[in-house]
Amino acid sequence: MKKETVPFEQEFRLWVMLEQAHAAVFAAREKELAQYKLSPMKTAALHIINTIGDETTPAQISRWILRKPHTISGLLDRMEKDGLITKTKNLPKKNLVRVTMTEKGKKALRQAYKRESLARAISAIPVAERLKLYSQLEKIRNKSLKLSGFPKSPFPPSLDD
Repeated sequence: MKKETVPFEQEFRLWVMLEQAHAAVFAAREKELAQYKLSPMKTAALHIINTIGDETTPAQISRWILRKPHTISGLLDRMEKDGLITKTKNLPKKNLVRVTMTEKGKKALRQAYKRESLARAISAIPVAERLKLYSQLEKIRNKSLKLSGFPKSPFPPSLDD
């Protein structure tokens, strides 16, 4: 079977379009979350902690949102300072940290789940086409994870789950 080749310029333009779409949606979401003194990254971390529960570790958050551990460490430090989470050392394993959401963090997450900017952006794609787009983006993400050496992220789950 012959491998299909795509002109470099076409691949590059697709990459630029993915990057621009990401940046534009991120900026709209950032603007929306600013009223709650949240960022998209803090919101993602709160969602993960809410999903996993009180046994969440910084390493799990790192794997779920595809960021390096030191980046997550700094994010969690800021979130703790803001009163959104607490970090506690695990008693049996002193070098293991557990992350728990505070009441303030739970309230912030409820506010963040109001996602008008996301709904409006995604409404540009007919509902019938969203599953196909999701599937295609999932393939790109998974292939890129293999190329980058990042472990496969459990987040988000397949739309079939």
